[in-house]
Amino acid sequence: MKIGIIGSGNIGGTLARLWAGAGHQVMVSNSRGPESLRDFVAEIGAEAGTADDAARFGEVVLLATPWRSPEALPSPDAVAGKIVIDAMNPYGADGGIQDLGDSSSSEETAKRLPGVKIVKAFNTIWVRHLEANGRPDTPADDRHAVFVAGDDAAAKAVVFRLIEDIGFGPVDTGSLRDGKRQEPNTSLYNQVITAGEGKKRARGPAME
Repeated sequence: MKIGIIGSGNIGGTLARLWAGAGHQVMVSNSRGPESLRDFVAEIGAEAGTADDAARFGEVVLLATPWRSPEALPSPDAVAGKIVIDAMNPYGADGGIQDLGDSSSSEETAKRLPGVKIVKAFNTIWVRHLEANGRPDTPADDRHAVFVAGDDAAAKAVVFRLIEDIGFGPVDTGSLRDGKRQEPNTSLYNQVITAGEGKKRARGPAME
């Protein structure tokens, strides 16, 4: 698939490397501009562009920028109708978790980018585990779990395949509202567990 990545830091840069290595076409963007990514994309076999370039390029678009910085997101028209993977967590400028009431951080992102199919994923995994724990040759339930939430079943199925392509085991936690169950300070966050175990936890209360 063509995948546009917004943000080239820990999660964005690692997923760019993994997906390019798995045979996908990748375009990466960051706040410093395409020239700053020249060496990185040459190394991994990808392309560089602006946030809107990457968003228009991708059939699937990954958001891996600070949630507190909506100005880093692509323009709504660049992602209209697309599958958008939200890997962000609702940290504020002070490093604390923002109180969103009953809403989830992905629901708030959906308000910023109306008309997209948002899927919450990759927000619970530590980058070192993302770099090292992929096991493509292992049965899916025995792989390191990656939790997934969303309101569009077809979009979630695409994200499941992209997770499996790089050796992880997707676990469905429910709707975007249910995605609160995989945000920081929950029992699904930053857990080194298999997808099989993750499915058991996702069926029960996950908030601590």
